[in-house]
Amino acid sequence: MNWLLVVVGGMVGAPLRYLTDRAVQSRHDSVLPWGTFAANVTGCLLLGLLTGAAVAGAADSGVLLFLGTGLCGALTTYSTFSYETLRLAETGARLYAAANAAGSVAAGLGAAFAGVAVGQAVWG
Repeated sequence: MNWLLVVVGGMVGAPLRYLTDRAVQSRHDSVLPWGTFAANVTGCLLLGLLTGAAVAGAADSGVLLFLGTGLCGALTTYSTFSYETLRLAETGARLYAAANAAGSVAAGLGAAFAGVAVGQAVWG
C-alpha cells in the first residue's frame, strides 16, 4: 500500500511542477529558469514543514510517503535544474549559470530550514 501513496503523490506533484513552471516562466522575460526555481524552493519549504511535523509527531508515515516522497519528489526536480544550469553555461551565460546554481541551493536550503522551524513551532 505504501507504493500507492507515493504513486498518487507523484501524480499530483508532477503536473503541479509543470504548471508552476509554465505559470512563472510566462510572467518573466529572463534567461534564468524562474519556474524551476519556484517549484524547487516550494518543494523544499513543504518538505521542511513535513519534517518539522514528523519530528513533533504530527505526521504519520502515510502522510510522509504521500506528500514527502510522492508529491515533493515529483514537484522538485534536480535533473531539470541541472540541465537548465548547464544550458546557461553552454550558451555563454556562465554568470547566470553560477547565479542559478548558487541561488537555487541557497534558497532551497533556506526554505527547508524555515519549513522545519515553522513545522516545529506549529506542531511542536
